[in-house]
Amino acid sequence: MTDDWTTTAVSEVTAEPQRIVMLFPAAGRAVGRAPVDPVGDPLGVRHGTVDDRARAELVSALLAVLAPTEAAAQLADLYRHGDDAERRGVLRGLDASPSVPPEVAAVGVELVADALRTNDPRLVAAALGSFAAEHLDQHGWRHGVLKALFMELPLDVVAGLDRRADPELARMAAGLVAERQAAGRAVSDDMTRLAAMTTTPGG
Repeated sequence: MTDDWTTTAVSEVTAEPQRIVMLFPAAGRAVGRAPVDPVGDPLGVRHGTVDDRARAELVSALLAVLAPTEAAAQLADLYRHGDDAERRGVLRGLDASPSVPPEVAAVGVELVADALRTNDPRLVAAALGSFAAEHLDQHGWRHGVLKALFMELPLDVVAGLDRRADPELARMAAGLVAERQAAGRAVSDDMTRLAAMTTTPGG
């Protein structure tokens, strides 16, 4: 359910796209920062937070009204000048948008790659959503999935896993399992599951 603040903010961005610069950082104060699913996902890793959801709607509104080149530049600015919560909002907005033009997708891939270099679990989880599943190259996507495993994120944060998992990813996961076993460290069910996946992309 969309709250009143978000409904109004979306209308403002639709009428005057530059308003997003003011509204994006204000979302957390306006709608709160609680997880969308406080029982099943108390850290907001899988489904995000209520401010993630509000910002995602603002991104969708922006993409609907701006020309692709302008939208790409604006999203890049929101991400690069934002805090971690605002960066999550950009990434989850790309996930939520029904159609992402090539110009926006190209910038989005750069932003996903940046997020996957961080050590923020919620930002890494947001980077592995449906946008990455559709647009990230296989090499970058594999390393993103392995990063999630290293950070002990649940594999269900990874969109498109069953479709995109391939023998190389399984080999990488098996190597991680072997390293952890040799070091006497625990091996999670997700690590074992990934090591057993041999699906070919597109198969």
